[in-house]
Amino acid sequence: MKKADWNLWIRSKYTGRKRKDGIDMEETIFRQELQKRTTAIEDLLKQYLPAEEGYQKTVIEAMNYSLMAGGEGAGAPRSQARGAMLMQETYRMLGGEDDIIEPFMVAIEMIHTYSLVHDDLPAMDNDEYRRGRKTTWSVYGDGMGVLAGDG
Repeated sequence: MKKADWNLWIRSKYTGRKRKDGIDMEETIFRQELQKRTTAIEDLLKQYLPAEEGYQKTVIEAMNYSLMAGGEGAGAPRSQARGAMLMQETYRMLGGEDDIIEPFMVAIEMIHTYSLVHDDLPAMDNDEYRRGRKTTWSVYGDGMGVLAGDG
């Protein structure tokens, strides 16, 4: 967050200032920062996605489909990126300054996503939609959903 944005956020927090259209400035700045960080995490995830090729193409497509599913509905921030974001912020809070944490951020996102894939399976919750789109098993079949969830 830029220093000017931070100062604006602090002022709005303690003065209760709102924009001319009535929207709370604190919430607006927070959402902008959340979106920026979410986008950065999604870009990081894309760097670690396996190539969709070879004999395993379909299962890798299913894995990638699940991991890049997005937020809780159209236009919402990616809800599952919060785990990676929390890990990154904790690392920074404890003095970490480099990008050595990034593979671990990706790993926690993958583990969380694959647990959700298993949770959606017909033998479990039998959910056909997650994050506003079809679940992995409902697109690729329940057998492929099991394999994608085992990632």
